[in-house]
Amino acid sequence: MKALILVGGFGTRLRPLTLSFPKPLVDFANKPMILHQIEALKAVGVDEVVLAINYQPEVMLNFLKDFETKLEIKITCSQETEPLGTAGPLALARDKLVDGSGEPFFVLNSDVISEYPLKEMLEFHKTHGGEASIMVTKVDEPSKYGVVVMEESTGKVEKFVEKPKLYVGNKINAGIYLLNPSVLDKIELRPTSIEKETFPKIAAAQGLYAMVLPGFWMDIGQPRDYITGLRLYLDSLRKKSPAKLTSGPHIVGNVLVDETATIGEGCLIGPDVAIGPGCIVESGVRLSRCTVMRGVRIKKHACISSSIIGWHSTVGQWARIENMTILGEDVHVSDEIYSNGGVVLPHKEIKSNILKPEIVM
Repeated sequence: MKALILVGGFGTRLRPLTLSFPKPLVDFANKPMILHQIEALKAVGVDEVVLAINYQPEVMLNFLKDFETKLEIKITCSQETEPLGTAGPLALARDKLVDGSGEPFFVLNSDVISEYPLKEMLEFHKTHGGEASIMVTKVDEPSKYGVVVMEESTGKVEKFVEKPKLYVGNKINAGIYLLNPSVLDKIELRPTSIEKETFPKIAAAQGLYAMVLPGFWMDIGQPRDYITGLRLYLDSLRKKSPAKLTSGPHIVGNVLVDETATIGEGCLIGPDVAIGPGCIVESGVRLSRCTVMRGVRIKKHACISSSIIGWHSTVGQWARIENMTILGEDVHVSDEIYSNGGVVLPHKEIKSNILKPEIVM
């Protein structure tokens, strides 16, 4: 089986992290975002993943070479020379996706994090016999999204309503699809949208079915959603594989600590914290609702909440970092500094307080 992951462009919403790495390689819960998806695809028998990408393909491929070997899965790139939307990349990668077997293939948006119930999706697809299956998820405010209107009993999709003013349903496209190769005949090689052009066509021909996603779902393409996604992911880990979480007298709630990280005396860590490989957390540190990426050093008595600390950064003693502060790679915060929502570009030294949310260049 094959799969296409829509990697897309520059990841501007996750800057400054994406100034150092393409977005799918940014760590989420201590491993690159895209690896969560590749592992889930491998687990259901996918043996080739195609990355649809228009930015830095060589960086992606070099990085993923190790994982190709480890996971025994082939990873290739289909590079766009111009942005092709969400459907154009399928037409561009046609030769890589169609092998004459008639098997359906998966398509995933690279920003989406969930429990990836791909096995259930395969069974659902076989049962309904349509041309395409999409995963949908329930939301509290459907007026902010494109809503999928479907028959509850069969899952057959009737239509799509973009940002409805009146309530028509609460299910939205979750960015995980399973498509028969015949769907590619309906997509031209041009910038085009799978949500607005391709799927409505298939729905009109009665060939599109939607399955409601069990468990959590989050688009983690921007910092606030990234932090929310981490909470949901760790919560799901607590239910499914609690042994992967860290426990101890200094841990509160769900916390993921890489085995190569060290944590000093008298710290209080959690809830909803991920600490990456090689990190050093000195004594008396307080961490909550945050991600601390590979190689970070947090000095004594620092306090970090609702923030992302990028690779190889340092946070000084008694510093206080909060309110969606995002430190890019290799940022050094001096002792006793306060940051309220600062977004700091890579390779900077912060010697004065950031009193209100602002970008530090």
